[in-house]
Amino acid sequence: MTRDHSAEIPRLRAAVGDLLALATIPEVWLGREPSAIVAELADVLIESLQLDFAFARLSDPNGLQTVEATRGGAWKEFPEWLKQRLAAAGSQLSRIEIIPGVGGVGGSCHGIVISIGVNGERGLVAAASDRVDFPDQIDQQLLSAAANNAATAFQNARLIDELRSVQEALRDNERQLRKARDELEVKVAERMAELRRSESELREQERELRQMLDFAPQLIAVYGPNRERLHTNRIALDYLGVSLEEWRQTAERGAFVHPDDRALELDSFDRALSAGSAYEMELRLRKGDGTYRWFLARSNPVCDDKGQIRRWYVACTDIEDRKRAEERLQQENVALREEIDRASMFEEIVGTSPALQTVFSRISKVAPTDSTVLITGETGTGKELAARAIHRRSNRASRAFVSVNCAAVPRDLIASELFGHERGAFTGAMQRRLGRFELAEGGTIFLDEVGELSPDTQVALLRVLQEREFERVGGRQPIRVDVRVVAATNRDLKAAVANGAFREDLYYRLNVFPLEMPPLRARRSDIPLLVEYFIDRYGRKAGKSFRGVDKKTLELLQAYPWPGNVRELQNIIERSVIVGETEIFTVDESWLSQESRDERSGGKLDLARKLAAKEKEVIEEALRESQGRVFGPSGAASRLGIARSTLESKIRSLNINKSRFKTKPRS
Repeated sequence: MTRDHSAEIPRLRAAVGDLLALATIPEVWLGREPSAIVAELADVLIESLQLDFAFARLSDPNGLQTVEATRGGAWKEFPEWLKQRLAAAGSQLSRIEIIPGVGGVGGSCHGIVISIGVNGERGLVAAASDRVDFPDQIDQQLLSAAANNAATAFQNARLIDELRSVQEALRDNERQLRKARDELEVKVAERMAELRRSESELREQERELRQMLDFAPQLIAVYGPNRERLHTNRIALDYLGVSLEEWRQTAERGAFVHPDDRALELDSFDRALSAGSAYEMELRLRKGDGTYRWFLARSNPVCDDKGQIRRWYVACTDIEDRKRAEERLQQENVALREEIDRASMFEEIVGTSPALQTVFSRISKVAPTDSTVLITGETGTGKELAARAIHRRSNRASRAFVSVNCAAVPRDLIASELFGHERGAFTGAMQRRLGRFELAEGGTIFLDEVGELSPDTQVALLRVLQEREFERVGGRQPIRVDVRVVAATNRDLKAAVANGAFREDLYYRLNVFPLEMPPLRARRSDIPLLVEYFIDRYGRKAGKSFRGVDKKTLELLQAYPWPGNVRELQNIIERSVIVGETEIFTVDESWLSQESRDERSGGKLDLARKLAAKEKEVIEEALRESQGRVFGPSGAASRLGIARSTLESKIRSLNINKSRFKTKPRS
């Protein structure tokens, strides 16, 4: 269409003035909603530039919000030319694009698309007009200025909105903080009141506790973690003859303990402090008048949640009367033992032979130590006498000497015999029973015939020797024990180890100090002394007196090989004293089973010996076929048609090592 340029000049001046005002004063949109900003932008473009179509899109670069507005009646719907252009451009929009012939009468309208920001990230404006010169340079500048200022206002509006949200959130937080502070102040006040009540209750409980401690019959003291004196009860202060402050200011450790007990008391506490465990000991405490009394002191630590010791509580119970009674009993026991020593052969070893002197020397050397001793030797050589001599010469002489014959106790009961049992541990265990190790606490235990122990009992004994602790049968609590072990056997333990019948590690634990008792035939010079000793002993018992020993009898006794050793000699002498009717002591020659004489005479003893050898051969063959098993359907007892107990008795009497017939497992 033909335009009147003279009429257009005022309009253009007005439009330029409006758009310049809009471009230079973006504050007109300050505080407006984003949708209002976009709508006003489209309206200003339509009215100021007299456009046929205007489109505005403003976007947040972060993609949080996009607002659009369309103005102009030339197109009732979104113009197809703009759709196609936007679709073709995608995200790569040019800064300004002019599109001719977009529609109108005869396609006379021209369009323009101006992107805001890089590739239109802040939006775009599009316009169309049928003016021949549209869009000229002024149109482009005005459109660009209006679009950029509108985009800035749009962004400011979003930031102001966010600022308002933040301010509102801050006001909410402030209100919540005030509320929380008020609630906290109330809780603090309530807590303070509760603490004051608790403090008052604690003071009252402390007062009651101190009263209880003062009324207790024991001497009770409370110490800090490093033995700092904190509190002691009234009875202790009265006994010690000091005030509480004087007791607290006593810096010397063990100041009230008897000098002879101080080292033990300090050592016990240091070990308990290192282990963090309770302990007890007997000691003497000085009274206010300077005298001493015996007390049993029990110290118990109290730890915090981290296991650190906070307090030590010590209670001392007066045991003076008990100690006096124990001393009297000990004196009576000493007197009784002295009487027994004088009356019983089993407390003395008689002889002066070189072989016996060697034994005496070794006993004297090992007795003062705590080393384990293994005594070997034939039956009847006095192994228990040697064990008792070791005990009497040791530092444990004032404590118990407990003897156990391991072969005389049934195998299924030997563990209970040695280590005790708890109630209900097995059928017939009606109550707790202390074992021999507990009875020998502080003293010596003598394990005779130790080679007869079962494998399970060997393991338990090994634990005692290694760890100094054991458990009762049926129990779970380890029991510490301080016992010296002296063992004895007439078996060849080395052979038993080789055959797998005896543990090698247990053998070396027992054989710390070996001591071999010589047979009587190796100390024949001692026979006259032994004969005189036994004649005197059994003569006094029988009320008989002998002036001497028949020379032939003495020669006969010295020539006999004594397979039963000293025990056999003792029995012969006792029997002869009983039947003796003269003042000269004699022995019936037929009582001595001398091998050379019996072989020459072909007597009954030789026959018995041959029968025993044959019986041993038969039993060994049965054990070989049963691979060392004694009982059971395929055991040796079943093969021989005799009872298990009978066969076990014969195996022991014939000195048969049944373990050597057991088949070793293949490796």
